[in-house]
Amino acid sequence: MERVKRIFRLTHLFVWLLFTWLVSLQLDNDKDVHWRSTTAAFIATCLYIFYAHFYLLTQYSGQKKDRDYWLQFGAVALTGPVPFLLFYQKPFDSGHYFMHLIATVPIFLCLSWLARVTEHLVLNTIRKEQLEKQAVEAELYYLKSQINPHFLFNTLNNIHTLVYKQAPAAPEAVMHLASLMRYMIYESNAATVPLTRELDYLRDYVSLQQLRYRSSPVVDLQIEGAPEACSIAPLLFIHLLENAYKHSPARLAPGDLRVRVEVQEDTLTFRVQNPIAQKPAHPLEEPGGIGLPNVRKRLALLYPEQHTLAIEDTGHTFTVTLTIHGLHAPAHARQAHLLHH
Repeated sequence: MERVKRIFRLTHLFVWLLFTWLVSLQLDNDKDVHWRSTTAAFIATCLYIFYAHFYLLTQYSGQKKDRDYWLQFGAVALTGPVPFLLFYQKPFDSGHYFMHLIATVPIFLCLSWLARVTEHLVLNTIRKEQLEKQAVEAELYYLKSQINPHFLFNTLNNIHTLVYKQAPAAPEAVMHLASLMRYMIYESNAATVPLTRELDYLRDYVSLQQLRYRSSPVVDLQIEGAPEACSIAPLLFIHLLENAYKHSPARLAPGDLRVRVEVQEDTLTFRVQNPIAQKPAHPLEEPGGIGLPNVRKRLALLYPEQHTLAIEDTGHTFTVTLTIHGLHAPAHARQAHLLHH
């Protein structure tokens, strides 16, 4: 905001210097022997009218123009020609006073009003965009923070059991949990993260979830393309994967949960498929839940008109396919698009 105000001040200075130069040039061409004093007198009058009224508009900004404003406005208008009479070297002439009162005063009163309205409009627009950006960032932070706490508690209980039994998998489980928490707390604060890092986070999550199952890995994760060439908003896929675990049967066979990640040029496709439990404990989009509704909200904020989210329910399997286009678009371009709409 201060930078914008500084630009306005520099603009004022430049315009007045240019205007002074043009006035002096015109008077010099008219062979006025007193062109210097006449220029100083005229510019002083213009400055007084312009900034006296500009100050009034600033002082009464956002208020109803009451009697005090109009009294001061009248005083500025009537005393507008005074600086010219003080600086002008010729004897006092009432004709000069009325000439400036009729011609100069109305023009610079209007110009000061126009300048104040323009400045007010620009500053309010910038202030509004800043507030909208803060609101968007706050909502994104809230949505990112909605990771199911039950997963953390269950994981700690599972690790406790492994440690108690002195199982060889305990140290590795602790490392996976540490990596997962480090990513959630520190790395996910960035606007985007490398897709490879997001996939590492998903692998850590899958490894910790696997502690619940005695069979071979229940998740079949396959990656196609070049994920190292892309960046993505952090914690975007975890809710889809969490939702798949949540609504699958208690007993899963190896490879029952299928996760596919495909990168083609600037398009990313993330697909997760899970078998549906015969009697799910909760509906797939329960009110207040954090699965698909959370993802929809974040996608609408982060990738407006750049994504599709397709859901297929066959009665036996539930498939969610997320496609994001234009991944190489800069983050600031997406924010500008968001603020515009």
